[in-house]
Amino acid sequence: MATEAAGIDRDLLVDGFLQRRRYQLQLADAAADEHTLVCLPTGLGKTTVSLLVTAERLREAGGKALFLAPTKPLVQQHADFYREALQIPDDEIVVFTGDVKPADRAALWDDARVVIATPQVVENDLVGNRISLADVTHLTFDECHRATGDYAYVYIAERYHADAADPLVTGMSASPGGDTEEIETVCENLGLGNVEVMTEEDADVDEYTHDTDVQWEQVTLPDEVLAIRDALNEVITDRLEKLKRLGVTNTTNPDLSQKDLNKMRGQLKQMMDNDQSDGYKGMSTHAEVMKLRRATELVETQSVESVRRYFERQREAARSSGASKASQRMVADPKVREAMRKAASFDGLHPKFSKARILLAETLGIDGGERAILFTESRDTAEALVDFLSASFDVRKFVGQGDKDGSDGMTQKQQQETLDEFKAGEFEVLVSTSVAEEGLDVPEVDLVCFYEPVPTAIRSIQRKGRTGRQAEGKVVVLMAEDTRDEAFFWISRRREKEMASQLAELKAATDDIEDSVGDDGQAGLDAFTNESGGDAESTEDAGGEGETGADDGGDAGLTDFAEAVRESDEGDGDATGESEEAAADSDDDGVVATAGVEDGVEVVVDQRELDSSIAKDLSTRDGLVTRLETLAVGDYVLSDRVAVERKSAADFVDSMLDADRSMFEQVGELSRAYARPVMVVEGTNLYGQRDIDPNAIRGALASLAVDFDVSVLRTEDEGDTTELLATIAGREQETRDREVSVHGEKTTKTRAEQQEYVVSSIADIGPVTARSLLEHFGTVEAVMTAREADLLEVDGVGQVTAERIREVVGSEYE
Repeated sequence: MATEAAGIDRDLLVDGFLQRRRYQLQLADAAADEHTLVCLPTGLGKTTVSLLVTAERLREAGGKALFLAPTKPLVQQHADFYREALQIPDDEIVVFTGDVKPADRAALWDDARVVIATPQVVENDLVGNRISLADVTHLTFDECHRATGDYAYVYIAERYHADAADPLVTGMSASPGGDTEEIETVCENLGLGNVEVMTEEDADVDEYTHDTDVQWEQVTLPDEVLAIRDALNEVITDRLEKLKRLGVTNTTNPDLSQKDLNKMRGQLKQMMDNDQSDGYKGMSTHAEVMKLRRATELVETQSVESVRRYFERQREAARSSGASKASQRMVADPKVREAMRKAASFDGLHPKFSKARILLAETLGIDGGERAILFTESRDTAEALVDFLSASFDVRKFVGQGDKDGSDGMTQKQQQETLDEFKAGEFEVLVSTSVAEEGLDVPEVDLVCFYEPVPTAIRSIQRKGRTGRQAEGKVVVLMAEDTRDEAFFWISRRREKEMASQLAELKAATDDIEDSVGDDGQAGLDAFTNESGGDAESTEDAGGEGETGADDGGDAGLTDFAEAVRESDEGDGDATGESEEAAADSDDDGVVATAGVEDGVEVVVDQRELDSSIAKDLSTRDGLVTRLETLAVGDYVLSDRVAVERKSAADFVDSMLDADRSMFEQVGELSRAYARPVMVVEGTNLYGQRDIDPNAIRGALASLAVDFDVSVLRTEDEGDTTELLATIAGREQETRDREVSVHGEKTTKTRAEQQEYVVSSIADIGPVTARSLLEHFGTVEAVMTAREADLLEVDGVGQVTAERIREVVGSEYE
């Protein structure tokens, strides 16, 4: 793949568009031959390496290339680069994000030669059986250090190695992990067997890098800000005293580490698993501590404005119908209310704001700089900084696409326009949240200012990579004195040094890592096939919270369900979660009844079930095909008569109390749409949820079985649920020869589909017989009025079916 020209000229590449850099060609040579992890410092052209490999593979092997990047702005950036660099029509280089409708993606996929996408969308399309990776000859995972846990990269890699006829994988990262074990995990998860590393010490790389001057600037918080923090810390101390009495902590120091808080949470969860009611009360208190810690972090390291907005959101949450007790207790506490009043009345300036303005004035004014980036963790702070700095500089914000707290975000188009204007020099200061950290091609800047230290090496390195590419740059870290800022700074500094050392060691130890993961990535592929189908416990964010209580209640008889609910204490939980593309991808055009699939068993999965591992596990099974839809009722459709509503033990109890969307309303709709409705209750701690009398739960189970004629099945975890769903679908479709037909669609059926639906609902005869009847008699009316002897003339209608039809149609309604 080598060339002697100053520019790179070869098939499928625009002549001379790419500058010839020896290290990029060397890396591309290696990556073109086997599944490879490419490690290269930020800003030195990892994307070019992948592009060179893609061009070579499309020329040699044909097929199509798939490039995955973690955010929409990155996807658009890479698409623009590929369209400029490749001699491929623009309409054959397509972008897949949640902004593109699923049906449109399926059509675009077939004609595309290069697809550049967010992983969540590709994961959804694979689970929904909309696309196939069979003819993908090169798959790139950008920022591949994300390939851990249940991140979409891991599932996509598994499917790619299993489905592709001629696979080749390239993983790219400037910062693949903190130690050899983490890097090996990434390699195994992606099926990579070769590791190629270039550092700034390599001669071929050194000429393209420049020194970055890193400084830190301390600021002192004013007394008014410290008073807000101290009031909050008093409340934290009080809550930690309660947790200490439960035996899950030995300290009441409000500055305890996140590691200690996580350990505490683990002990409380263990108590909950053992049905200890103190565990539920303690978890609620722990949730309150986490909320208060977030408030103190904001007031110390961000701004009084950001904590003011945070308090306002907490007040709104406490007033809502589903408010957690943690939120309600926190905003009602006198000390917290005092802190709220102090924050509301503070009219001063956080010292970081003043320092940031001084730094920008020095860089852009005195030193004659042209551009600067100011990074902050908080969107509230970003918006406040833009307002503040706009009086002195031409400033724009760069943030994500909205958040769960309702903060205004930016669309993908707005993000791209802002970056284009920044590159063109139309404004001088970009205030950004973490969305611009990772891999985004932000132009060379004279100053990168960290509004707060970042406590992870990967993110710190990514941020610093925004400067020092073509010329010497400066990085300044702002720290509030005697706050967690200082702790984060030293953690980040230590980890950065460790990572720099690790990259050097990685370069020296590539042979050992390759031996560990297997010369062809076989260790990773073996891991795919050896994994069990789902975890017993779902992963939760450290800041999540649960709040429940339990009382066995002995073996008393069934209590009237409604009365039991009224008499119980309505405790609840408060948890939030986000899936970057899931919401945007939920706008499927409804559901359409199908005649099933020729090859194997089909399971229709509701979009909202993608948060669990079940759909992914089902989609990887031989002989089973998953289809993704937005179901009107139920979570899974297993045949024309069986649909399943899945609830965790906690969800089951929550939905008993949800006035807006009760479980019985959901089940009623399910029963009306399907002849054999099933409720799966998942988890082993059903009677330990909240402060609900166990007899109330038993009453609910009895009502489902007796009043609604619903089969209630218990499973231990997601893996157990997966096995159950596969078993039922197999029995329905293979043993009983039933088809999959989704009745509860939101969209309007065609007239023929409506006719089939009406006839198939008679006596549970099924869609195949319904079509035969309609083809024979011509109309629904004729089917309904047909005599038994005439019905027997239809293929597939026997004596029993004919009698049942006449009985249903001709009997009086009782």
